[in-house]
Amino acid sequence: MNKATLVVMAAGMGSRYGGLKQIDPVGPNGEVILDYSVYDAAKAGFDKVVFVIKHEIEEDFKRIMEGKFDGIIDVEYAYQDINNLPEGFTVPEGRVKPWGTGHAVLSCKGMIDGPFAVINSDDYYGRETFRLIYDELTKEKAENDKYHFCMVGFKIENTLTENGTVARGVCRTDENGFLTDIVERTKIARHDGKIMFTEDEETWTEIPEGTTVSMNCWGFSPDMMTELENRFADCLRNNSDNMLKCEYFLPFVVDDLLKEGKAEVKVLSTAEKWYGVTYKQDRAVVVSALKEKTENGIYPEKLWSE
Repeated sequence: MNKATLVVMAAGMGSRYGGLKQIDPVGPNGEVILDYSVYDAAKAGFDKVVFVIKHEIEEDFKRIMEGKFDGIIDVEYAYQDINNLPEGFTVPEGRVKPWGTGHAVLSCKGMIDGPFAVINSDDYYGRETFRLIYDELTKEKAENDKYHFCMVGFKIENTLTENGTVARGVCRTDENGFLTDIVERTKIARHDGKIMFTEDEETWTEIPEGTTVSMNCWGFSPDMMTELENRFADCLRNNSDNMLKCEYFLPFVVDDLLKEGKAEVKVLSTAEKWYGVTYKQDRAVVVSALKEKTENGIYPEKLWSE
């Protein structure tokens, strides 16, 4: 079996954050968040990483990344190009945003020939996360007629920021730990001492602590690339009246495959705490957490000197 590849989605620019948070230094020696993800992934056994970026950020991104992973993990670059559309489709005038996370992963076509994991570049997932997903991706699976996918699920209380709302996919599973569905909640925060979500800024509904949420940490067989390619045109046709804003979201494709009975998704639970830079104010929290993890020996003082 081929070893697993890590796909890092790094093409987006954080509108709430206000800049290229993918390459904002947060570690003791100028490391960025995705340095820690690649480090943890390599330790877990991943042998290749594909960074999905845009041509507009290529120079800045490569200036930070080039050379630091030599001899540790193989590196390739994929480019999420807004013009990369199925035959018969064109970019509408005024559209500047790429086509979403499904399109980002599809940009890796031709670079993946085995199991692969997908993560965000600006989220810190923790070492156990990569061990869990690598072990699941590379173990022998029972033969059946479904795709074998997986995801790492976080406890919702470990994924919040004190600086505003966050969007999370609230997961439901069956008695065997397989995903049944994900409900996207776009505005979650602590409200009146509880974890709650709102759709209208007025009515708040509680989400119990311990609820499993998705942080866009997925594990797929290579079949997912075929499915993403085959379904993209349908997504665009179904959104023909909203081509300026529609997006091809990875979780939506997973959900469709679940409903069609074509895939099963094993949910791997972790107690790791998420750190991220959704807002500018989050940066200080991330810097402090990574400094503490370094001081406690979880990471070496110089991440890439080992």
